[in-house]
Amino acid sequence: MENIFEEKKDQLPQMLNVLTILTFVGSGLTLLMSILNYFNAEKSYKQTLEAQSKLQDSPAFVQKMMGPEMLELTRLSLENKLPLFLFNLIGVALCAFGAVEMRKLKKQGFALWLTGELVPIFVSYIIIGASVFNGLAALGLIFPLAFIVLYATQLKKMH
Repeated sequence: MENIFEEKKDQLPQMLNVLTILTFVGSGLTLLMSILNYFNAEKSYKQTLEAQSKLQDSPAFVQKMMGPEMLELTRLSLENKLPLFLFNLIGVALCAFGAVEMRKLKKQGFALWLTGELVPIFVSYIIIGASVFNGLAALGLIFPLAFIVLYATQLKKMH
């Protein structure tokens, strides 16, 4: 008698199916956010600059969040919006293509996805500096780290 809970060889494992679907969703959101960040970079810088003038009456945690580091981050993001945008596009394409390949159970899909996940992070660090990971932005690293671990657990099911 066949075990209905046993995964068949060359059948997409359920966990890998879920991870790749989430990757497609995340890639779409990243694409959308990249486009918005590109077109709103100047507006964001001006708003941060304006907020600087109103900080005296704010609580200390707000002053820290909107302080000189945030202004520098938005300035560097504005000055480097094209390379940041292009590397994000490359990352999105590699992540999506890697997910497609992993759905075909190809291990090279993981390498493509991982490259697409890490390159924009490293490029942001190189262009903007460590401040890109301060505060709430550091929370954004939780998802890539979790997905790296989760995808790595699926490698044995790929060839």
